Amino acid sequence: MSRWRTDCIEKPLSRLLMALGRAVGSHPWPFFILPMLISAALGGGFYFLKDNETNDTEEQFTPVHGPAKLERTFVKQNFPLDASAFSAQRLYSEGTFASLIVSPVPPGNNILSEEAFAQIVGLDALVRNLSVRDGGRDVTFAEVCAKARGRCVQNEILEMIDWDPAQIERSPIAFPQHMVQGRGLVFLGNSLGGVTVNESGFVQRAEALRLYYFLEENSEMQIMETSLWLDEFLEVFLRLDLKTMKISCFTSKSREEELEANSKEVIPLFSVTYFLAIGFSVVSCLRLDNVRNKAWVAIAGVISAGLAVLSSFGMLLYIGVPFPMTVANAPFLILGIGVDDMFIMISSWQKTKVHDEVKNRMAHTYKEAAISITITTLTDALAFYVGISTPFPSVKSFCLYTGTAVVFCYIYNITFFGAFLALNGRREYSNRHWLTCRKVPVESSPEKSAIYSICCTGGTYDKNTGTEEIHPVNNFFLKYYGPFLTKPWTVFFVVLLYAGYLSVSIYGCFQIKEGIDIKNLAPDDSYVVNYYNDDKEYFTEYGPNVMIVVTDEFPYWNNTARVSLTRSLEKFLNLPFIDKGLFLSWLDHYEMYANLTLLDISDETKFKANLSHFLELNYFKQDVNFTNNEIYASRFFIQTVNITNAADEENMLNKLRDTAKEASVDGLNFLVYHPAFIYLDQFAVVVDNTIQNILLATGAILVVSFLLIPNPLCSLWVTFSIASVIVGVAGFMALWDVNLDCISMIILVVCIGFSVDFSAHISYAFVSSNKTSAKEKAVEALFTLGYPIVQGALSTILGVVVLSVSKSYIFRTFFKIMFLVILFGAIHGIIYFPVFMLLFDIYKSLCNVINKGSKRTNEPVALSNFRI
Repeated sequence: MSRWRTDCIEKPLSRLLMALGRAVGSHPWPFFILPMLISAALGGGFYFLKDNETNDTEEQFTPVHGPAKLERTFVKQNFPLDASAFSAQRLYSEGTFASLIVSPVPPGNNILSEEAFAQIVGLDALVRNLSVRDGGRDVTFAEVCAKARGRCVQNEILEMIDWDPAQIERSPIAFPQHMVQGRGLVFLGNSLGGVTVNESGFVQRAEALRLYYFLEENSEMQIMETSLWLDEFLEVFLRLDLKTMKISCFTSKSREEELEANSKEVIPLFSVTYFLAIGFSVVSCLRLDNVRNKAWVAIAGVISAGLAVLSSFGMLLYIGVPFPMTVANAPFLILGIGVDDMFIMISSWQKTKVHDEVKNRMAHTYKEAAISITITTLTDALAFYVGISTPFPSVKSFCLYTGTAVVFCYIYNITFFGAFLALNGRREYSNRHWLTCRKVPVESSPEKSAIYSICCTGGTYDKNTGTEEIHPVNNFFLKYYGPFLTKPWTVFFVVLLYAGYLSVSIYGCFQIKEGIDIKNLAPDDSYVVNYYNDDKEYFTEYGPNVMIVVTDEFPYWNNTARVSLTRSLEKFLNLPFIDKGLFLSWLDHYEMYANLTLLDISDETKFKANLSHFLELNYFKQDVNFTNNEIYASRFFIQTVNITNAADEENMLNKLRDTAKEASVDGLNFLVYHPAFIYLDQFAVVVDNTIQNILLATGAILVVSFLLIPNPLCSLWVTFSIASVIVGVAGFMALWDVNLDCISMIILVVCIGFSVDFSAHISYAFVSSNKTSAKEKAVEALFTLGYPIVQGALSTILGVVVLSVSKSYIFRTFFKIMFLVILFGAIHGIIYFPVFMLLFDIYKSLCNVINKGSKRTNEPVALSNFRI
C-alpha cells in the first residue's frame, strides 16, 4: 500500500500544526486570553436573540418552495376573501380563530342532551361576551369577529336550535349535512364528533362538539386587538373546570406560542448537561498521581466548548440568522464534540516524553492529535454545512449554527485549550501538585506517613518509554479486551451479531413513517396536545375540504366543454377517500338556477350576462374570478373522508395531485389546494432531500478522508462505516417510534460525520500498524484508540442524555437519534471494525501467500505455516 499513500496534504498540514503546537507551548498566554476576549465580544450578539427568534411553524417546518405555497399564491390572487361574506371553507390559510372541543364526562356519553347543551350554550355566551382592555377601551368579540351578512359568523349547531337547549332533543339532525331554513345545506362533519346515525341518516348520539370562533384581521390595529382577545380567550378557558364536561381549547396562535414554550427548558437542561460534562471529564482525567492529574485540564476543555457556543451563536445573531427552536439542540451536541476533542488531545499529550520541554511535547501532541481533530472537525462541519441546502428553514438554521460552532470548537481547542494544556504541562515539568501548585517529591521518604505519600507526592512515569504510565483502561484493552475479541469463537459470534444487527436494521428501514405530527411541536403537557388528541379521537371521519381549481380560461357555456369538465371532475369524485355526496359546484348550481329561470346558458353572451347576478345571490361569488367579462379561474370543493393518520394524508395528497395532472386535458388545467397541504408538502421532499444530503455529505467526507488519512484502504472502511451506521440508525429509529421528518433528517446527516469519527482512526491505526499478525494489529489498534472512543461516545451521550426527560418532542427525538448514532458508531469502532479488519487482513495475507507460493512452485501451498 505504500505506493498508494496519499499524504501530500496530511504531511504539510502535520508540519504546520506541529509548528502551531510549538508556538502555543512557547507562548501560551496570548492563545489563552485572546479566545476569551473574542468570546466576550461575539457573545454580545445574544442581545439580539429575541429579535432573531422565530417560532412560525409554517415558516420553519414546511418546505420553502413547496407546491402548496405556489398553489396558495394562485388561490389568493384569483379568489380574494370577501370580509363581508366570511366563509371558513374558502379560506386560503387556516384563518384567525379560537376553538373549543367539548365532550361529556365520563367519555362516551351522548352530548346531544338538554343538560349538556345548557352548559354548551353558556360556554358560547361566555365566549361572545369576552372583552379585553386595549388602550383605554374594551375590545369585544362583536368588534373583532368575522362577519357574514353584517353579523358575526355563528356556530351552525347552535344557530339551528336558536340557542335553546331544549330544542336539541326535539329537533332531528341530519348528518353530515343538515338543511337550515334560509341557509340551505349546512355541513356538520367538523362540528359533531363520534356520531352514530340511524337508518334514515339522522343523528342518534354524538360524543363531542366543536365550536369555532373566527376573527377578522383587516388592519394592523385589528391584528393587535385580535391577538389580545385570543390571549384572553385562552386565559379564561384554561382556568375553566367543569365537572360534567371536558373542554379542550385552541387558537390560531397556539402552535407558535407553545413551540416558543419549549425554549424554557433549554437553560435548566443545558445547566445540568454542563455539570454532567464537567463531572465526567474530571473523573475521566483523574489520576492517582498528584502531578499527572488533569482535573483542571478537563474543566478547561468543557469551558472551551462553552466558549465555542457563545462565539458562534453570538456571531450569527449579530448577522441576523434566524434562531428557531431546533437550534436549541446544538449546544448539547457541541459540548459532546468539544469534550471528545479534548480527550484526543490529552491522549496524545500522555504519549509524549515527560522530560521533554513543554514546547516540544506540545509540538508532538499537535502533530498527532490536531490532525485527528482536524479530520473529525472537517467531516462534522461538512455534514452540517451540506444540510444548509435543505428546503426546511428550521434545518437550515440548525445546520448553520451547529456547523459554525463546530469550527469555533476546533479553533478554541487548538488555541484556548491547547494553551491551558501547555500551562498545565509547565506545572508538570516543575513537578508541582495539581491542586496547590507547590513542588512535591516523586517518592515519599520512609519516615513519612501513608497519607503524605498519597496526597503529597507525584510525578511518576514509565521509565522504559519516558512517557506517562499507561492508563488502567488502556491496559484493559491491551491485556484483556483485545485478546478476547480476537479469539476465533468470539470472532464468529461478532459476525453473527452483525448479521442480526443488519437484518433488524433493514427490517426497520421498511417500517419508517414520514412526516412530523404538528402537535409534537408543543410540550407534552400543553393544552395544544389535548386539543389535537380530542380532534383525532372524535373528528377523523371527515378530513380536509379540498379546492379543485380550474386555473385557465375555459368555455363553461359550451355544452361539449362542460361534459369534458364533468368527466374530469368525476376522476376526483371516484377516488376512494372522497364523499361524492358532498361535492360543491358553483356551475351545477348555476345550471339549476338557469333551469328555474328558463335561461339558456349554452350561449356565451347569456351565460356571462346572468353570471354576475347569480354570484351575488350566494357565497359562489368567491369561487369564480369573473373580471372584465372573462372567467380567468374557478373552483369546486370535494370532501375527503377517513384521513386518520400520516400515511392517509400522504396518500391523499399524492392521489389528488396525480389526478389533477391526469385530468388536465383538452384545455383544462387543475390544481388542488387546502391550507393543510402547506404542512403535508413535507412528505414530497423529506425522503428525497434526506437521501440527497446523505449522498452529498458522504461524498464530501470521503474526499476529506482520502486527502487527510494517508492510506486509501481507510477510505473503503469509512465508506462501509457510513453505510452500516446510517442503515442501523434509520432502521432502529423507526422501531423506536421516530418518524422521518425535518428534525430526524438533521441527525441522519450528522450521523455521517460521527460514523467517520469512530471508524477512520481505528481503521488507520490498524492498517498503519507495524505488527506482523492480524491479531496483533487489531489488539494494538484497540489499545491505542479503544479508550478515546469510549470516552468520546460517553461524553457525547452525556451531552444529550438530559434531553431524554424533556417534555419536548424535538429534544427527545434529538436524543433518541444521537444516542443511536453514538451507540452504533462506538460499537462499530470497538467491536465490528477490529473483527472485520482482522478477517480482511487474514484474507489478504492468505491470498498473497497463495499467489507467491503458486508462482514459485506451481503447486498448492501448505497453509500450516501461515501465521494468523
